[in-house]
Amino acid sequence: MQDPTDHRATPLWAHVHALTVLADTGSFTAAAQRLACSKAAMSQRVAELERAAGVPLVQRTTRSVRLTEAGLQLVERSRAAFETIDDALAGVRNLAAAPRGLVRLTAPVALARQQLLPRLPDFLRQHPQVRLELDLSDRLVSLAKEGFDLALRHTSHPPDTHVGVPLCDTRSWVVASPGYLARQGLPRRPEDLSTLDCLFYPRPGEQALWSFEPATGGARLSVPVHGPFAANNSEALREMALAGLGLALLPDFSLQPWLGRGELVAVLPDWRSVGTFGTQLWVLRPHTSQVPLAVQALTAWLRRQFSAGFGT
Repeated sequence: MQDPTDHRATPLWAHVHALTVLADTGSFTAAAQRLACSKAAMSQRVAELERAAGVPLVQRTTRSVRLTEAGLQLVERSRAAFETIDDALAGVRNLAAAPRGLVRLTAPVALARQQLLPRLPDFLRQHPQVRLELDLSDRLVSLAKEGFDLALRHTSHPPDTHVGVPLCDTRSWVVASPGYLARQGLPRRPEDLSTLDCLFYPRPGEQALWSFEPATGGARLSVPVHGPFAANNSEALREMALAGLGLALLPDFSLQPWLGRGELVAVLPDWRSVGTFGTQLWVLRPHTSQVPLAVQALTAWLRRQFSAGFGT
């Protein structure tokens, strides 16, 4: 027969959870409100837990409540377990409802055309009740003001006005066709670019500069560039580089599979481009208290799709 004095057999998990809520709220009244029970019931749970533990867990005064060292230790050692249970329960709740409804996503033109669109049929087949509206634009739109749920952004510094989820690291490379390099020579240092044909992404009101840092660390070096062609689209710059018109500075997502097939060659491997393109791919959403299940599903799918990066 089970010993009724053996407190280890007593189901006290709810009592431990009540103690963690008390630690967060700092008062029996607030903790009782959060747990939807009476203040007396809350006090009873803590008292029963103290009897089971054999030591005081809470110091009570007329003005405040604070945990003893033993109480703090119990809360800290059990908090992660309750957070895991909450996450697991949320996941089970989501199984009860399929993602549905309209999701409005905005993404840069080249990134979407080259990397997103070929993958999207997979998401829509997985979630037949989700409708996706995709806006292809390099313009930095205001998500909340223009009604977008999510944005893909290639940036080094996501805005702190939005919730940002990093998808993968990216890198930009200077590339050229083998034919161009055979005619003009292989640049060994960034300074060599100033005498070669460079195909660049124009920035309004700014001089055409490509900036680099040594891959092993060191001072930044900026080089003025010029050439026969400029475009605000990485696909257009890539096509001109493939045609042998010069060197282009392009993000890695624009270079598959041309680098792998040898149609383009990456130069200056010991130097890392900085400033022209971002260093990470992010998915952003506005700050909201409730995130629709369809938005959550698309965010999770994007994380899985792009977690491996672009492999250049």
